[in-house]
Amino acid sequence: MKKRDFLALASTAAALPVGQAWAAERPATQSPALLTVGGPVGKGNRGPLDVELDQMLFKHGVKFSTAFAFDAPALMRLARVTIRPTLEYDNKVHALSGPLLTTVLRAAGVRLAPGLRLGLRAVDGYNVVISLADAEAYQMMVATHIDGQAMALGGLGPQWAVYDADRLPAFKDKPVKERFGLCPWGLYYIDVSQG
Repeated sequence: MKKRDFLALASTAAALPVGQAWAAERPATQSPALLTVGGPVGKGNRGPLDVELDQMLFKHGVKFSTAFAFDAPALMRLARVTIRPTLEYDNKVHALSGPLLTTVLRAAGVRLAPGLRLGLRAVDGYNVVISLADAEAYQMMVATHIDGQAMALGGLGPQWAVYDADRLPAFKDKPVKERFGLCPWGLYYIDVSQG
């Protein structure tokens, strides 16, 4: 690039007042945001819902003024657990790994307090509301890997809010197909609210 072209481009960019404002409102991640936590998230790392650019969130009726967005590397940096439940889709035991849901919430700046409700939203529009107390009791996790492989969008991923139903008294004696109603796969948004 010629020096004159570079200077012209730089002066044009500097004159645009929206550049910095737009950057401050977009997720502070290095790769695409895969999971957003909205509600009382402390400082957050992105601005309010943008009705033009956050199309799926908007169409699903999601609203927030502050949120925390995680990309895959951010989720991978969190402490991980592994569970081995029998899945309803093939009736086989699979290893699922990822951070606990409470670990994700803490990383987003959520103060874990009694009475919190968690709205877990999937890409297909499936929405579950669970209490923080139940999520803690069930050791619910945000699975990012199945059998050592990253979960893909179009499969059960890229994230799945799930628990080890084989070992939980509330679910272990139910038929496998009835154990995972509180577990949306394709999880992309968590709405934190006071119950």
